Amino acid sequence: MRKFLLFITVSFLSLQLGAQGLFDLEYIPVIRISFEEKNWNTILDSLKDLGTKERLIATVEIDGKKLQGVGVRYKGNSSYKNPRSKGHKKLPFNLKADFEEKDQKFPGGYQTLKLSNLFQDPSFVREVLSYEIARKYMPASRCNFAKVYVNGEYLGLYNNTQSVDDTFLTEAYGNGKGVLFKCDPEWEEVKDLNANCRGADKSSLMYAGEDIACYQGWYELESKNEEDWQELIHLTKILNQHPEKIDSFINIDMVLWMHAFNNVLVNLDSYTGRLSHNFYLYKTPDGLFTPIVWDMNISFGGFRYDGEKPGVLTNQEMQEYSPFAHYKNKNPKRPLITNVLSNPLWRKIYVGHCHTIVMENFANGEYLKLAEKIRAFLDAEVKNDPHKLYSYGDFQKNLTKSVDIGLTTSIGIEELMKPRTEYLLKHPLFNGKNPVVSDVKHVVSGQKIAVTAKVQDGSKVYLAHRSGPKQPFRMVEMFDNGKNADGATADGTWGLSIDRKEGLQYYIIAEGDRLAVCSPERASYEFYEVK
Repeated sequence: MRKFLLFITVSFLSLQLGAQGLFDLEYIPVIRISFEEKNWNTILDSLKDLGTKERLIATVEIDGKKLQGVGVRYKGNSSYKNPRSKGHKKLPFNLKADFEEKDQKFPGGYQTLKLSNLFQDPSFVREVLSYEIARKYMPASRCNFAKVYVNGEYLGLYNNTQSVDDTFLTEAYGNGKGVLFKCDPEWEEVKDLNANCRGADKSSLMYAGEDIACYQGWYELESKNEEDWQELIHLTKILNQHPEKIDSFINIDMVLWMHAFNNVLVNLDSYTGRLSHNFYLYKTPDGLFTPIVWDMNISFGGFRYDGEKPGVLTNQEMQEYSPFAHYKNKNPKRPLITNVLSNPLWRKIYVGHCHTIVMENFANGEYLKLAEKIRAFLDAEVKNDPHKLYSYGDFQKNLTKSVDIGLTTSIGIEELMKPRTEYLLKHPLFNGKNPVVSDVKHVVSGQKIAVTAKVQDGSKVYLAHRSGPKQPFRMVEMFDNGKNADGATADGTWGLSIDRKEGLQYYIIAEGDRLAVCSPERASYEFYEVK
């Protein structure tokens, strides 16, 4: 287990080196937006009301570097509409550097900045904290804070989040040109769906027929090739009608990590919750779609609707939220949960991923230490924010306690996660005969590679391997090194010999009675390599 100070040092250093400062968690960039139009806010409101992605031209200065011809628009749904209806000036922005000048980029080489107004998060830390945890297990955006001025007026402290665009995709997957869908409904468009569109429910990947129009309101095509719609339709058809084949079309392990992350953190403003949205689907160089998490401002129980229970979830229901939500009731409106978890091995790997997230972030209190560090760093900035949506007192309380934010309450992050961690640690799923994997080795001999691992309390052991990131991982069962009379392995060593391939990458999966353990634990995001 990593020590907290080592985690902070490595995390902050990697952010600084990778983002060249723009998304460094210990750095608050100053972003100054200047419009020629004095009624810029009225124009942006009109563009938002029209539902277009048109933008207003601005000059943007970031810590002294000026960019001309930047396209600016308001972004978001409730984070825009609710504050606007109450007359708040602090509204969320989307800034596009290359709107007029094709090759222009923000500092660090970024095309787009997404500035969120911390709607429904009096703690100010939900989004940043969630992304910090997510990036341990899957590609996810960098996120920090920024001070935002418009035409000289200070609007306050914003979340500054890396966009899921060509730059992000190239960093994460080595290629930013694959098929990309934003899975977030355009709520005005879905009212006009064709009557022949069957089975559609938001961005849940239900199969709605072969008509592209049945999907265009629920998903946004970001890769701009109209033929890509057919790939999405085919994916939903396989998922719903032939789920046993779905691992040939989508990265199952990243799906399991996403579900585990959303469940443990009670991040219900996601695929898991009532609105079934806030993720991307990207077709990576290995030919598989992979989900990418997005929009964390009401993670940690900030959204109380799970799509199964009518009405809001109570604090206790969120603290004791079932790891098998949707799956237990075979909810047909969440096929990426119910149909994937119907596979017994995938279900055990999912539980193992939940266990890893709990142990690495919550059982040891790491999340709270990091949250307290962020909050202390922000304290003066929040106090001096002239247009914050919630009071400074709410900011001081919401890490640990619930605060009233109007029509609902925002549960304290510790208030949620301390009892939730206790609930999960006592859960029967976590307390079976859990495998232990150690001493993973490989030996190259001629045209063969022998992989071995010592496994305690594993009923079956699998090797997942690929010959580089352009190939998907393929799973094959390993063999034990002889058995005792009771069927247990003689020395706990499992092995397999496979054909030698350049750049071989692999990980181990050990199946127990209730969960499966991977080695490395963060597989397939981390893996062993033959060099």
